[in-house]
Amino acid sequence: MELFFLENKIEAGCDEAGRGCLAGPVFAAAVILPQDFNNQEITDSKKISEKKRDELKIIIEKEALAWSIAMIDNNEIDKINILNASIKAMHIAISNLKIKPEHLIIDGNRFHKYDSIQHTCIVKGDSKYLSIAAASILAKTHRDEYMLKIDEEFPEYNWKKNKAYPTKEHRLAIKKFGVTKYHRLSYKLLDDQLLIPFK
Repeated sequence: MELFFLENKIEAGCDEAGRGCLAGPVFAAAVILPQDFNNQEITDSKKISEKKRDELKIIIEKEALAWSIAMIDNNEIDKINILNASIKAMHIAISNLKIKPEHLIIDGNRFHKYDSIQHTCIVKGDSKYLSIAAASILAKTHRDEYMLKIDEEFPEYNWKKNKAYPTKEHRLAIKKFGVTKYHRLSYKLLDDQLLIPFK
C-alpha cells in the first residue's frame, strides 16, 4: 500500500460505503494521514472483518491529521441518483475537514471537481493507497453503526446483519413486509423470481 499519490501535497483520500444497498444512506469519508503514518493492517474495508474494522476505526480517528464523515439519505439518493449522492457525500466530507487538502485521491473512476482542488480517480484505490483504505473503513463503520440504530426500528429486515445489502433474506422481507421510509425506491428492490407468486 502506498501512503501518498503526490508526496509533496496535503492529500486526502476519499471513499464511500453503501452504494449497492437497498435501504439507508450512502456514507462517505475523507482522511488526511500524517507523513510518517504506517499501519500494515489497513486495507480495503471489504477485505477485513467487522471486528478488525472497528479496531482500525479507532486508530484512524486518533492518528489521522484530519478526518470527516458525511451521509446522503435514501430520499436524496432517489432524487439525484446514487452516483451523484456518493459524490455529494464526498464533497461534504471534504468540506468538513479541519485541514484543507491540496490534492484528493478518489476511489473509483468518477468524481465531480471539488472547489479548485486537484483530484485523481483511482480504480480499486482502497487496496492501493492507505488514505483511501482508511476512508473506506471509516465510511463502512459509521454506516454500519447507523444501520444498527435503524434496525431497532425495523428489526424484521435484519439490517443489523445484512446492512441493507440485496441479500435473499432482505428481499424476502421486503416482499413480506413491504418497504420502509428508509428504502431506496429508485432501486430494484425485488428479484424477478420473488415477483412470481408462491404456489
